[in-house]
Amino acid sequence: MAVTTNRDEFVRLTGMYRRELLAHCYRMLGSVDDAEDLVQETYLRAWRSYDGYEGRASLRTWLYRIATNTCLTALEGRERRPLPTGLGGPSDAPEEPLSTPPTDIPWLQPVPDTLVDPATVVAARGSLRLALVAALQNLPARQRTVLILRDVLAWRAHEVAALLGTTTAAVKSSLQRARARLDEVAPDEDLLAEPDSTDDRELLDRYVAAFELADMDALLGLLQEGVELEMPPYLEWFSGRKDVMRFLEALEHEKGHLRMIPTQANGQPAVVAYKRGADEMYRAHSVQVLTVENREITRITVFLEPGLAGIFGMPEVLS
Repeated sequence: MAVTTNRDEFVRLTGMYRRELLAHCYRMLGSVDDAEDLVQETYLRAWRSYDGYEGRASLRTWLYRIATNTCLTALEGRERRPLPTGLGGPSDAPEEPLSTPPTDIPWLQPVPDTLVDPATVVAARGSLRLALVAALQNLPARQRTVLILRDVLAWRAHEVAALLGTTTAAVKSSLQRARARLDEVAPDEDLLAEPDSTDDRELLDRYVAAFELADMDALLGLLQEGVELEMPPYLEWFSGRKDVMRFLEALEHEKGHLRMIPTQANGQPAVVAYKRGADEMYRAHSVQVLTVENREITRITVFLEPGLAGIFGMPEVLS
């Protein structure tokens, strides 16, 4: 009976932190699949240690310590998760066929807003933006940890030092280096901009209509002059409205073959896209995440990973 009572108490007290711990692990790993696995591991470790938890720290802080150490262990020996824009310059041949995508790159993944519950982490919502999460992957694991704990979660330097088994001075130095590196790889001023949900939804609806109707003029009107388009796992990406539109003009042959369901990912407007096959069934094709600034699309990131549809709570096939 005591074991059952303890388990019930554990579930009741810790369950409320699951979604924000998922956000934390996602920032650390850049993968929603890995983040879900590590949150599960965090709770297993926490349950095993629960009898020894004596309230010396808040329960939330205690869980974050376990989650952070779990992430650091998982990151040992792993390569960073990039996006194509972080691996080289843009392609200047949008009409040419795409090259065979590499199979050895662990690509960054988007995270559905419904999983991380932005209302729970509203103060740090900007820290889930796709470009920033991609930039974080350029930092060594411990620098990444320091920056997230200090700048996103507002931990004190001595608390971070205690978790990492180092000194406060070392934490401050690491944070300084992490911020400098982040400025190099993510200089965009809009990374921490808060989204305007009303404007974003209106623009997303227009984007969906333009794609489903293959209306190139309407799509052109949504794009900023310097818009970028990337499509992991392909290495090629395109910069500038002219080249992006030259690449997308092939969609005119897809008129009536695409359906899109609006959603949210990384605090940004997104869609789960479906493509109609010869059997007239619409199968999951991609998740597309839009970066928006001043009511124009500045980046389209197309994740060509059909399995992501399930993570977003969508079916694999539409009838």
